[in-house]
Amino acid sequence: MSWKTMERFSAEDRAKLWHDWRVGDSMTEIARALGRAVQTVYTELHSHGGISPRPWQRSARALTLAEREEISLGLAEGESQRSIAERLGRSASTINREIRRNGGVDTYRAEAAERRAAREAKRPKTCKLSENKALAATVARLLSKRWSPKQIAGWLKRKWGANEAHRVSHETIYRSLYLQARGVLKQELIKHLRSGRTLRHSVHGDKGGHRRGRLADAVSISERPPEADDRAVPGHWEGDLISGTGNSHIATLVERSTRFTLLAKVEGKDATTVAKALVRQMKRMPASLRRTLTWDRGLELAKHREIEIAAQLQIYFCDPYSPWQRGTNENTNGLLRQYFPKGTNLSVHSQAYLNKVARELNGRPRETLAFMTPAEKLQELLQ
Repeated sequence: MSWKTMERFSAEDRAKLWHDWRVGDSMTEIARALGRAVQTVYTELHSHGGISPRPWQRSARALTLAEREEISLGLAEGESQRSIAERLGRSASTINREIRRNGGVDTYRAEAAERRAAREAKRPKTCKLSENKALAATVARLLSKRWSPKQIAGWLKRKWGANEAHRVSHETIYRSLYLQARGVLKQELIKHLRSGRTLRHSVHGDKGGHRRGRLADAVSISERPPEADDRAVPGHWEGDLISGTGNSHIATLVERSTRFTLLAKVEGKDATTVAKALVRQMKRMPASLRRTLTWDRGLELAKHREIEIAAQLQIYFCDPYSPWQRGTNENTNGLLRQYFPKGTNLSVHSQAYLNKVARELNGRPRETLAFMTPAEKLQELLQ
């Protein structure tokens, strides 16, 4: 993984990303929670094949940062390497190797040495299949016969018993497939897996990349009426949540024909809270402007049937990892970041303030509307 990729996220954000991926959240949900683009999240996941990287754990035999600082201080004061070793309770050869691999006596620096040690510890380690070509060939042959990694591992264990040289865990097989940097198993073997995925997904997620058991009876965007696609008839909306710090969110609703925007304060991301907020906002509009609503496949819309009945509209759901299918809403969310910057707590804003922001946004002329405002366009269609 390149340093450029690592710089995309802070350590805290990266830990949250991988935690949410392990529990079954989709890329869209993770991106929303972190205030990042879906492609940025995908890049981070893809760099590891969807497999959560193991955190660096310092070996009990490795030098600590405190010991490296003692080495640096001792060298600066002219202390001999043998004396430093005796003071730290380390062998002289250990201290000598540490200094040589980090520039020598004159240029040794504790922090630089610590960073180097961390980088080397994170490098991919040689795996069993790269060391045993015959075993790798057997695994590849069985994968091409559509055996699952777990079936292969179980069969090898039964066939070879306690002979570890001819056995491999199913997790090692998965890592060899998805972490192509290892160069052990060809990536085209992935197509023989039942999922056919190019990323390893959580066991808690379904085929759409979402947690299991959600969105029963969801209707795909492919079934949305053609009139919604060509924007000829008003009343077709796109919706989403924008997120801030402290698990704070604002629901955004944008009418496709006019770009007219509604904002709803939500006290939480749970399905009940979001449903109530959406119904309250949608019922402000005339029935003729409540035809459809398109959303992504987030858990917050698990009560979509209740919203449909209360607001009298049909809800459709985007395909997984396809935010462009709500392009109008995505663009509007970008405009809203002028008012609600990333990394801020959105819960501090009242519904009255959200209404004020919506009025201001609806009063801004749009090039796509021949420089009419969304409010003017909506009024024109209602006359």
